[in-house]
Amino acid sequence: MREYLEHLIARDGVRVVEREVDPKFELAAVTVRSQAESDAPVLFRRVRGSSMPVVTNVYGSRRRLTELIGAEEGGFCARWQQLSIRQACAPDTIVPSRATDVPVRPTSLSSLPRITYFEKDAGPYLTAGIYLAKDPETGVPNLSFHRAMMVSDAELRVRLGRTHDLTAYHAKAEAKGEALECAILLGAPPPYVLAAAAPLAPWESEVELASKIAGHAVPMRRCRQIDLEVPTHCEIVVEGRILPNVLRPEAPFGEFQGYYVQQIQSHVFEVLGVTVRDDAWFHALVCGSSEDLRLLEVAIATQIYRALVARLPGVLDVACVPHVMGTVVKIRQQYEGHAQQVLLTAIGANHDWSKTCIVVDEDVDIDDFNDVWWAVLTRSRPDQRATILPNVPGFFRDPHKDHWGRLLIDATRPFDRQGEYERKRIPGADSLDLATYFGPDRLGKRR
Repeated sequence: MREYLEHLIARDGVRVVEREVDPKFELAAVTVRSQAESDAPVLFRRVRGSSMPVVTNVYGSRRRLTELIGAEEGGFCARWQQLSIRQACAPDTIVPSRATDVPVRPTSLSSLPRITYFEKDAGPYLTAGIYLAKDPETGVPNLSFHRAMMVSDAELRVRLGRTHDLTAYHAKAEAKGEALECAILLGAPPPYVLAAAAPLAPWESEVELASKIAGHAVPMRRCRQIDLEVPTHCEIVVEGRILPNVLRPEAPFGEFQGYYVQQIQSHVFEVLGVTVRDDAWFHALVCGSSEDLRLLEVAIATQIYRALVARLPGVLDVACVPHVMGTVVKIRQQYEGHAQQVLLTAIGANHDWSKTCIVVDEDVDIDDFNDVWWAVLTRSRPDQRATILPNVPGFFRDPHKDHWGRLLIDATRPFDRQGEYERKRIPGADSLDLATYFGPDRLGKRR
């Protein structure tokens, strides 16, 4: 991660904060204000209470994610589909890595930045940690994101979602009365971050996928306290185990939907050791921010894209905007009613997240919800092109059924009158440099 960020810094792609910031609220406040006008990562050189720099919004741009997986613009899901196919991850397709030796040293959990994000959070949290564990029965490794409340140098309290593979791993270990060994990766190499967001089947390895994304086997080193290997270039590794049959209070915490999750009983992670690279950088993620939503989108959009291309022609890309519970599909229309079939198939591909689905033509920028909604307003009759499916179960953590039901909108051009909907354009407007007209100091804020 550090090498990637230094590359972005060299091309003026990172916002750097030199003044000291408070890890309680101020760091998160600066991050979200910056995200409101720029998708650039933010590097905080000095954070009160810790010697480590903190970086946020590393993955808050679909453009950067597209670059990281080697995709062409507008082809993110197609490239991801290519990378995540099981056969593409076969060992003989992965180039061996050169041996590397990155010194690490032991430290304590309390030496890390203790960041409190939201007003009513129960305390400081690790929000960008990637959990690496192995299936106790098959040995298949898994990578996944989970929040962790920092309690002491010896304890974290970890929220395990109902549908996560790590939850199943822990249940298998717990059935034997055993703890599940686990490493939390903070500041992992970007291929590991992307692989952790991948919607792979339980028998597939995100570790293999990370090497496929990198184009070579990611260099690894053995943990000191547990029987796992972790990426050599990971900034910080928290080694430990999730205890069996132990639950303790965790939260409130400001979650991705923009609300607080109230106090619940969560799993206990016993910290056995922490190692850091020299001059380590700490990755912090504001839950519900563009960085969080973009990483969630990797999993959801690519899962829906995979289901669509397996069944229907003309599917170009899928995005989740303006929120991960809303799906937008870009198609090249093939026949009358094509969009309707896409809508039904997309909704069936993910029963938890797709609360709404909108289908648009290839001339619409699906990463820009303003452009998507423009298509709805100018191409879609509300009384004929919008469909409500009542009483369909929604998001899994929804005891009051607030997310039941589905809204489907066909915002494509009428199939037999597509020529009437050619978008007007001004030659040169997309490529000219306004700074040559107004000067760089008069351009104001950029979004």
